[in-house]
Amino acid sequence: MFQGAAQLNLDAKGRLAIPSRHRDALAQASGRLVLTAHPHRCLLLYPEAAWAPIRDKILAAPSFDPRSAALKRILVGNARDSEIDSAGRILVAPELRDSAELDKQVWLVGMGTHFEIWSDAGWRRQHETAFEALAGDQPPPGFEGISL
Repeated sequence: MFQGAAQLNLDAKGRLAIPSRHRDALAQASGRLVLTAHPHRCLLLYPEAAWAPIRDKILAAPSFDPRSAALKRILVGNARDSEIDSAGRILVAPELRDSAELDKQVWLVGMGTHFEIWSDAGWRRQHETAFEALAGDQPPPGFEGISL
């Protein structure tokens, strides 16, 4: 289970050091990871075993529907196999860095089965947008019975 947010730095070669608290859980996936673009202008980092059923569902969507085709191109077309190197880093391809507008400072955000990787500016915008969207007194669908 991946949770929490960590502000990290990309090095000059586009490598991202995964915090040690997450390395073991990612390593249990035989070290095989998938990194891909997301329509919200962040990246997704999945253990390969968690990504495979999602990829299969995406590929099963109709190809002639323009929105389905667009999602396939973004999610599957940008997917890259990755692995953690001996120093605990993953390499983020230049195309993916451009897609998510990543610069030196990035955010690694645990989302249960996977991570989102955000640019600093993108994460701050997304974070503020989330608080604004939840400012009303009605919970979103599916959250009605949750008490904190």
